[in-house]
Amino acid sequence: MPDSPGPVTADDVDHVVRLVVDTLRAAPPDAWEHRAGGLDWTCWETVEHLADDFFAYAAQLGPKPPPVDHHVPFGYGRRRPDGPDNSVTADPTAGPTGLLEVLDACGAFLAAMVRTAPPTTRGFHGFGVSDPEGFAAMGLVEALVHTHDLAEGLGLHWEPPADVCARVLHRLFPNAPATTAPWPTLLWATGRGELPGHPRLTSWRWYGEPR
Repeated sequence: MPDSPGPVTADDVDHVVRLVVDTLRAAPPDAWEHRAGGLDWTCWETVEHLADDFFAYAAQLGPKPPPVDHHVPFGYGRRRPDGPDNSVTADPTAGPTGLLEVLDACGAFLAAMVRTAPPTTRGFHGFGVSDPEGFAAMGLVEALVHTHDLAEGLGLHWEPPADVCARVLHRLFPNAPATTAPWPTLLWATGRGELPGHPRLTSWRWYGEPR
């Protein structure tokens, strides 16, 4: 990877959300209740979780000033005991088309907030008080790796852009190897893959503070 692959931007969020939605549109209609990769969630629940992440990261940049010691206190809950805690869910009667509209809309919220918030804005996250670029990168980690999980559960191919993966790694994973291909490295850094010469991770985190 280059020493400085450049900043993570709202355009990156727009681009990846478009790729994710287009990829998931090819899912078989009867596959949404399959488990998503190694997760305990169904593919439907995983898309709701991803939409909720986009929404939550956008929300942390919204108040004036944003909170730096807590999450914006939206209500949330589970549809089933082992499902994800979400503020955002999709109406099941709208089917997969409606689910993907919810994902697309929440991705647009995040891109818009990253694009319009001043770079000096800071908002709370448990992995470090962060700036708009950091929240964009967090949303991209969620999109990139959860689409990997979804592709396994739905029987789809997913190979995200290497340049976006490199920017996300540079922004959030300062201790990740810098001499390996970006996409396999991001999977390794999030506990989802093997990387030659490096033990598989059993726990992981990112670092959201501006550097």
